[in-house]
Amino acid sequence: MPHRDLIAEAGSGEHAGSAALSSTHQKDSGIFAGRFRWVICGLLLLGVTKNYMDRQVLGVLKGPLQHEFGWNEIDYGNLVFAFQAAYALGMIFVGRMIDRLGTRIGYAVAMVFWSLASMGHAIANSLTGFVIARSALGVGEAGVFPASIKCVAEWFPKKERALATGIFNAGTNIGAMVTPFIVPWIAVHLGWRWAFIFTGSLGFAWLILWLLVYRKPEEHPSCTRSELDYIRADPVPALGKIKWARLLPQRQTWAFAGAKFLTDPIWWFYLFWIPDYLQRQHGLRLTQLGLPILIIYVISDSGSIAGGWLSSTLMRRGFSVNAARKWTMLTCALCAVPIAIVCRVAALWSATLLIGLAAAGHQGFSANLFTLSSDLFPSRAVASVVGIGGMAGAVGGMLIAEIVGHVLQWTGSYMIPFFIAAFAYLFALLMIQILSPKLIAARIGQE
Repeated sequence: MPHRDLIAEAGSGEHAGSAALSSTHQKDSGIFAGRFRWVICGLLLLGVTKNYMDRQVLGVLKGPLQHEFGWNEIDYGNLVFAFQAAYALGMIFVGRMIDRLGTRIGYAVAMVFWSLASMGHAIANSLTGFVIARSALGVGEAGVFPASIKCVAEWFPKKERALATGIFNAGTNIGAMVTPFIVPWIAVHLGWRWAFIFTGSLGFAWLILWLLVYRKPEEHPSCTRSELDYIRADPVPALGKIKWARLLPQRQTWAFAGAKFLTDPIWWFYLFWIPDYLQRQHGLRLTQLGLPILIIYVISDSGSIAGGWLSSTLMRRGFSVNAARKWTMLTCALCAVPIAIVCRVAALWSATLLIGLAAAGHQGFSANLFTLSSDLFPSRAVASVVGIGGMAGAVGGMLIAEIVGHVLQWTGSYMIPFFIAAFAYLFALLMIQILSPKLIAARIGQE
């Protein structure tokens, strides 16, 4: 069955079967009885992992592709810029699409599109061809976080959202860990084109799982009545469709978007340039990248989960949402500061640990920042708000791509980019504090 037909059939079933599914909440779901929301979280983890594998293939193959096609540092920076520009454009539309289509179908459509775009890199034979493929990938991948955050808002009570976000956000690190092991082997034995084909094709395996498993909790046969009541422990008033005109004037929107603008580019920098930094600064070959990058992202994974855990733990111990989120984000921001001196560190493993600590700080900060969108806005607006923030982050990513590309071309040194990475999070937290000092939910109307 063609994928578009499968998705259409799934969409009709999602509505036609709602009444039948809602009557089965007492069904025993085995070892996941009362905890099926964590199965959903696992699906989100796999989706984000696949997303970041697709993103990082280009960064891992930067050296061989530059050699084959004759790109300089500015050309590579322009490729990253093209991805970021398309990602920003996608964020304008994809978040709204997911709010309109619903999480299940919206995420499926995004996965199909970006998986085909990832595979499309294999037919590129010029810089222009790669720009087209990267742009298509950017538009499709814009759906992953709006869909994931909206899903968490649907399936988790507020006190568990930061932890759930931290868990699925760990997929960014898993994808970044797996790719340097798989892609060099494929490139050496089968050619670089097969690396793009392989990673892209994994999306269709995920798609089958997603369409088979995902429903809203009130429609899911494996979500028990007790779990549904737990999820709805802190309900919000139902709203109609929310206009962008109601979201854009909100200080809370700009607190989220401004922080994304400052911090997302740092993660893009790590993703697209750390493999090159390790090769350039520490003399590693392509096939030697796996272990240092594995260590960086294992540390980073712990930061993602620990950041979500700390925030949720503080709330359980009586801290307000405002205090729990911001104390956690401050802790994470301070973890990034030591990376300012990494260029002065000669030992490979010392530099690896510093980068890992900063990446862990980013992930813990990011998990809590994403959760702010569901703290500050009703669930029907979450994907749109995350889309606005993602667009702001992508615009920041466009700027960092040009900055890093030109700095490397002119100086050959990573000192300036690492200095920016060290302090971006403190400035982002300051912006949040100024624009939303108490994290009071936005007051928005409806159509």
